Amino acid sequence: MDNDTSEFLLWEFSKIREIQVMHIALLLTLFLMTVTGNLVIISAVVSDHHLHTPMYFFLMNLAMQDIGSVSVFLPKTIFNSLMNIRTISHSECITQVLLFVFFLGSDIPLLTVMAYDRYIAICSPLQYEMIMNRKACIKMMGSVWTASLLNASLHTIVTFITPFCSNVINQFFCEIPYLLKMACSDLYVTEIGVLIFSAILAFGCFAFVILTYVHIFSAILRIPSAQGREKAFSTCLPHLIVFSIFTFTGCFGYLKPVADSPSYFDFIITILYSIIPPVLNPLIYGMRNKDIKTSLSRLFGQKLLLLKENKLCVLLFLYFNRKVKKQT
Repeated sequence: MDNDTSEFLLWEFSKIREIQVMHIALLLTLFLMTVTGNLVIISAVVSDHHLHTPMYFFLMNLAMQDIGSVSVFLPKTIFNSLMNIRTISHSECITQVLLFVFFLGSDIPLLTVMAYDRYIAICSPLQYEMIMNRKACIKMMGSVWTASLLNASLHTIVTFITPFCSNVINQFFCEIPYLLKMACSDLYVTEIGVLIFSAILAFGCFAFVILTYVHIFSAILRIPSAQGREKAFSTCLPHLIVFSIFTFTGCFGYLKPVADSPSYFDFIITILYSIIPPVLNPLIYGMRNKDIKTSLSRLFGQKLLLLKENKLCVLLFLYFNRKVKKQT
């Protein structure tokens, strides 16, 4: 099959309908958890001016990145399983690769920027407002999204200029290692080189984050109050854990040799770096955060109050309307 193929065949999780239903339920649950949790964080940050700070600005961008990354492939996967089909068009496959690498590739630099933000806040608190000003934060995020788009475009172009000898992708969505497995020529070596270069950059970011956290933890241990140390650790440790899981599973998933036949081990590895971090991020950064909780309680409290006021207005209107009718 050449590069102009009209459609590909994705991996079928199981031929047994009951197992397919379990697969649909699992992915749908993870998708709804991710979208709901991250939308809650975005709403809290946008609606509360107290959260218009660099830390929550980066957190809002992370939430948008999480929603984008799972929305690229999970709805299509769930739809295919629900309709019991395996096909994806050539254009849809290109779009999936471009957007998935774009959102996935933005995660590492974004988490790196968030680590730098925590480093400045804890190690140089007096200079924090000067260093992490509004203009600097916008420039950082602009650099992250621009670099991610260029990286995604490069990977997509190099992957799809390669002619394919098969249309069977041994994965539940279009992913670069499994597309390269179908390559007919040596052109795929270029993309492998690009992947290795990207992995080196990812480990470079990981090394920077580790070095940053060495300084952060050293500063935390010098905090005199136990409550202050506990608060600082609770802020930094979850970030480091999620970043480590994402980096190692993602690099392992993209650099390990692809098997000739699909396996549930590959499925689990893909879930670990593509779905689990977006699910965990709202729980780690949002639901455990006191400021987010306060903002949400204030937001939903205002909505409940508005709802009660509207309900009271409706009841009063109905009461006086009935009274007027009786008089006439």
